[in-house]
Amino acid sequence: MQIILLEKIVNLGSLGDVVKVKDGYARNFLIPSGRARRATQAAIAEFEARRAELEKAAAEKLSAAQSVGEKMGGVVVTVSQKAGVDGRLFGSITNQDIADALTKMGFAIAKAQVRMPNGPLKSVGEYGVEVALHTDVHLEVSVKVNGEAA
Repeated sequence: MQIILLEKIVNLGSLGDVVKVKDGYARNFLIPSGRARRATQAAIAEFEARRAELEKAAAEKLSAAQSVGEKMGGVVVTVSQKAGVDGRLFGSITNQDIADALTKMGFAIAKAQVRMPNGPLKSVGEYGVEVALHTDVHLEVSVKVNGEAA
């Protein structure tokens, strides 16, 4: 299916690109979430009329993400969890736990924005975790895991 992208999408294209994707991806995800429209002649003409407005909105989102990224630079998130004597946690620290801790610190971060390439944290220590505020704004946040006595 041919679609017009209404915002930049990783591994697909940027604002205004006409790309071909699988029908299900377009119908079930991109179009309902407002990230794309079906590429008909009328939709292309409407997009060209609104292009400046959409580019301005995208630039505002990027600048907002960059300002939040500057505020988050050097932030250390501390999370406590019950742990055994050897430092292994009973359970694990997931991206949801880190997002909740960042939200308590005053940053509006969703679970999906916290990227943990090595999976959940399962032992006491200090780790680097990536937070993706925007498709172009990624930063490293230090997560300190403290162990509580069981």
